This record gives sequence, C-alpha cells and structure tokens, in this order.
Amino acid sequence: MVRPSHVVRVTIVRSGADREALLDAVASAHHVDAGAVGAGRACPHCGSTEHGRPWATVAGRAVPVSLARTPAREPGRPGATAIAVATGTTRAGTVGIDLERVDRVAAAPLDAFAPVELARLPDDRDRTTAWAVKEAVLKRDGRGLRVDPVAVEVDLVRGSARLAGRVQPVTIRWPAPDTVLAVAAGGLPVVVEDRAGLGVSGPVG
Repeated sequence: MVRPSHVVRVTIVRSGADREALLDAVASAHHVDAGAVGAGRACPHCGSTEHGRPWATVAGRAVPVSLARTPAREPGRPGATAIAVATGTTRAGTVGIDLERVDRVAAAPLDAFAPVELARLPDDRDRTTAWAVKEAVLKRDGRGLRVDPVAVEVDLVRGSARLAGRVQPVTIRWPAPDTVLAVAAGGLPVVVEDRAGLGVSGPVG
C-alpha cells in the first residue's frame, strides 16, 4: 500500500533557470533547505553536464526527478517547465514526465504511432496525449528518443503504456485546456501545482 506521503510532486513554472527551479522543487517537495539539495544534468553518452538527464540528491541521497518544457503560445514570452520530484520513497526507481501543447503536436509530422494504435487516437487531443505518454515512459526508461516511440504502445482508456512487454501505469493531467502533462512513475500518486499560470491557479486535479 502506497502511503499518502509517497507521491510524485510536479511543479510547473515559467521556463528560465532550470537548475535553480529544480533545486527549489526538490527542496520544497522534501521540506529541506535548498542547501541540502544537489542537482544538475548528466549525459550518459558524452559525459556532458550541460545536457542530458536531470538528477538530484537530498543530503547525498538520490531522488528520482524528471523535467519537461513546452514553448510559450506567443513569441517572446517564457514557456513552461514541468519538474517532477518523487517523495517519501525510492520505490518508483525513476520518474518520467512530458508537457505538450496540442497545437504543437498537431503541426508536427510525427511518425510515432503504429497503425492499430493510431486508429484509437481519432483527434489531435488524443494524439497529443499519447505522444506525451510515450515521451514520459521513454524518459523513465532512461533511453529517451533513442528508442523508437512506436515501441511504446499507449492505451489511453486504461491509462497505461506497454514497452518491451512491460505495462506501465501513467497519470495524465490537463493544466490548461490545450496543454497536457503525462507522468510515468510506477503508479505513485501525482500532485500537480501550476505556478506558471497555464490556465489553472493552484493544484491541478
């Protein structure tokens, strides 16, 4: 039984200083001073700390985190960044999230769906949701888009995705009417707070 304190807390902020936002989100989620938090990025292929998967620690202990961005609707304005932080447990192992706008996905020439899967996605909203789920699952997997997204089979009705024969539960939230958030975290409960003003003030159900 997952205790209520064992959750994934997602904070949506205006894009900018991602590392500082990650530090703040981890500190807030774990109720510690920011000085106890370490955070950064690491590329497993080239070793760069300028890009790659985000990581975080609290008092030297690894904390599962993930990060996603979407551009602003209007040019010249800041976009939004979603930061996921697992709290209370390491049972989730890793966390993957994605944040997508429907109009951006609708305009992109995505070749990410098998024919049988595409038949279950009749409109842009469903396709955007499925794409976000694929990204979240592949981020949790750790390989990201080095894996063909077609390999992730999404079932929006069941709220799950299958990768390499393994079914994973996913959480889907709409922080704004045109913006979807997908979270893959092993079935942990998800709490979302929109600080970017995407369309809903405060917690997102």
